[in-house]
Amino acid sequence: MSGGTRCNVTNVRVTEQDFCGGSRALVRRVLRQFDVSKTVAFFHEIGVALHEEADGKLFPDTGRARDVLEALLREADACGVERRDQCRVLDIQRNDHGFALTVADEAALHATCVVLATGGQSLPKSGSDGAGFAMARALGHTIVPPVPALVPLLLDPASALAHASMSGVSHPSDIAVWVNGKVQTRVHGSLLWTHFGISGPAALDVSRHWTRATAAGEDICLTLNFCPGASFDDLEQHLIGLFAERPKASLHTIVSTLVPSTVASALLSALALNPVAPAGTMVRDDRRRLVHTLTGWTLPVVGTRGYNYAEVTAGGVALTEVDPGTLESRVHAGLYFVGEVLDVDGRLGGFNFQWAWSSGYSVASALARLARGNT
Repeated sequence: MSGGTRCNVTNVRVTEQDFCGGSRALVRRVLRQFDVSKTVAFFHEIGVALHEEADGKLFPDTGRARDVLEALLREADACGVERRDQCRVLDIQRNDHGFALTVADEAALHATCVVLATGGQSLPKSGSDGAGFAMARALGHTIVPPVPALVPLLLDPASALAHASMSGVSHPSDIAVWVNGKVQTRVHGSLLWTHFGISGPAALDVSRHWTRATAAGEDICLTLNFCPGASFDDLEQHLIGLFAERPKASLHTIVSTLVPSTVASALLSALALNPVAPAGTMVRDDRRRLVHTLTGWTLPVVGTRGYNYAEVTAGGVALTEVDPGTLESRVHAGLYFVGEVLDVDGRLGGFNFQWAWSSGYSVASALARLARGNT
């Protein structure tokens, strides 16, 4: 399902700054164990050549996510891995000898080490249904409350700005995240208007901030700048110049030089401004209302499309409860965590996959050292 079925394997540049959640120092340490160059080399070794696309995204040359999956499974088979693909683990209990796993329709399994690589709760049809969180919690771990992330946002259908009329239109944007009256962060990228609200890279990247703050009961507000990089004063002076140069041009024509025509129509309608009026007749107060709207429209977010549409889960096993070098549990020796089950979530662009590869390598290396020691 990933990357529109093409699988955005990683990104050309990945740092701890591309992630939210727990300790970025821990994320940095894990990423350095298995960085992008090692990831690219590994996939090349197993027959998956990668190429770079927009924003540094790396995709397989074949453009097929299934090729990535099949290459990983072939390599697992070549390494002698025993797979039980339809074996559902229902519960994990700690005992004097390690762990006992309750398995559906089978006898209990016993292990000295267990790795939870169950994912979060996003796209539950893939198997990531939150069961890993429940298992970790039952074993005594703290779970940072999970929320959907990289998820489309729902807008109030009664909003003055008719988002449904702009469905299918995308444009560059800046979104400011205001938490308790202060700007917490800014997200830049393409915004896609839909019949239900907003999607596209900017909306998906900003969604974790909205869901996390909302879950915490904080006062959050998202404001949209339709003209990225432009301040109120800059844009006002630009419009004054345009009005002076083309006083007989319609207001819609002038605004359409800044945003797509469909968006211009929706904005002017929301402000009750006559789209065919000559630009030179616009009074100061209306001009300033227009500039305020273009540089700081409050997005009336009322919810998300939920886990069925979320590409990742924010929250999970608290990073304070795992060893930063091996991702082994500080609660139970022999219990390890990989990927999205941990309180780490990356932005759009291959970063969550890189966290999967890096954290998987960290745990696998620890298990290999343990096996050699036991031998």
